[in-house]
Amino acid sequence: MKALPTSLLVAAALLSGCASSGSGSSSDSDVSWYNPLSYHWSSALPWNWFGSSLTATEQGVGGVGGATAMSESAISDGLKGNYKLRQGMRSENGDVIAFWQALDDGKVKLQISGRSSVERIEVTDSDIAAQDGSKIGDAFSDTFSKAFNNCKLAGGVSNHDVQCRAPGSQHLSYVYSGDWHGPDGLMPSDDVLKSWKLSKIIWQR
Repeated sequence: MKALPTSLLVAAALLSGCASSGSGSSSDSDVSWYNPLSYHWSSALPWNWFGSSLTATEQGVGGVGGATAMSESAISDGLKGNYKLRQGMRSENGDVIAFWQALDDGKVKLQISGRSSVERIEVTDSDIAAQDGSKIGDAFSDTFSKAFNNCKLAGGVSNHDVQCRAPGSQHLSYVYSGDWHGPDGLMPSDDVLKSWKLSKIIWQR
């Protein structure tokens, strides 16, 4: 007699899985039909019903790293389904680089780029901590006492930002941002940097 309630629960779980497995896209070309072999059953497990924070480590961010395919399903699984994913492409040194943006409440929290597999992850989510406990918004002085031998100008859109290798890490770096009124191309002094805030955590394969 006990088998009947259990089978009903299993059937209910399967039906809820079918209802939630679509991509949610309104485009006909993006329709994703339910396939029980491709459904990510890990998301149906009770301990994955509630979002949990991720950590940036030497291996990557959460379960996303150098061995992760540049596919929506693989990245979503690695991020525990905590974010909505949006795909894009950009030109870099003559090559076309694909990237995924992970959004929460319409705001970009991570950008993941690479070719066939993940090569770089940029984190701007203050809920994600690095392996040493550093988080977005931390002061430069919380981690570093000086820029020499630790940091360089980050370049990119804002050439005032400073990028520093995370202590003891080969794959993590921190980008700090703040007010700077000096000339372009000049590293701010340590006294100026000490109050700058961590604006981005970068994992690079």
